[in-house]
Amino acid sequence: MKTVYPFLCFAVLIAAPLKLLGQPAPVRWEYQHPQMGTLFRLVLYAADSVQASEAARAAFRRIDSLNAILSDYLPDSELSVLSDHSDWAEVSPALEQVLRKAQEIASQTDGAFDITIGPLSRLWRRASRQGIFPDSLELAAAREKVGYQNLLIQPDKPLVKLLLPGMRLDAGGIAKGFAVDEAMAVLRSHGLPVALVDGGGDLLAGEAPPGKEGWEIEVVGDTVLVVTNRAVATSGAAYRHLDWQGRRYSHIIGPKEGLGVLHGKQVTVVAPSCMLADALATALSVEPGLETRLKAIYQDSSFRMGQAGEK
Repeated sequence: MKTVYPFLCFAVLIAAPLKLLGQPAPVRWEYQHPQMGTLFRLVLYAADSVQASEAARAAFRRIDSLNAILSDYLPDSELSVLSDHSDWAEVSPALEQVLRKAQEIASQTDGAFDITIGPLSRLWRRASRQGIFPDSLELAAAREKVGYQNLLIQPDKPLVKLLLPGMRLDAGGIAKGFAVDEAMAVLRSHGLPVALVDGGGDLLAGEAPPGKEGWEIEVVGDTVLVVTNRAVATSGAAYRHLDWQGRRYSHIIGPKEGLGVLHGKQVTVVAPSCMLADALATALSVEPGLETRLKAIYQDSSFRMGQAGEK
């Protein structure tokens, strides 16, 4: 049975210290909403509760609509329907944007990030629930169905095709970041650029809060970043994992080996968009050695590596 959540869980307001000339002082408001298997949180500054709540509701509606498009848990989502399709299929603008960015990053990372990871992620989800290492024959069969080269997108049309039978798409390494970006865009369209959107640790900071240089975000290595108009995403094995025969396998899967990563590192990426930060953090979690290459490609982004368990 599908659980129905309240649209806005709660709001907290704190008077801000500044007052604009001839205008009421901006007030801090906070809202939370469960979606995409995590909790989305909005922190925003607005003049009154009406403006704040209307903007928050619109942002959460956008996140809900994206979940209906990008979830691989929902059998009737656009992503799931596409995975079941064997011929060219036209996709929505949102799915097209995510797939094109996913393929771009897959090429740049030699497949360390791969949105066709679905057969392997399904296998590892079941293994994690049961607490048992995946069967070797099932792993081998799933690996044969994974490979970003087998996902085709026409260059000038929103048409997509999966070449291999049994392929499944999993946007888990990029969808939350995209949803965070879209939620921030909604807040800005409501005239609220002073905001922070947090999608379960994937964050996008807008303009600085009143009286502050920026938004303070704690990341790996007990470091506090002060950021404005930047995204921060952290990925690593500390969040979900399978312990088996003395080894800790992360929920993040290496597409080539088909195994949960073992190195135990946490990766934090600061980037212009949360979709980019989310995907690059996943890629670096799979292959930390990509850091030098990605620094050269994304010179407007930064990367931090730390061990699981560090703040």
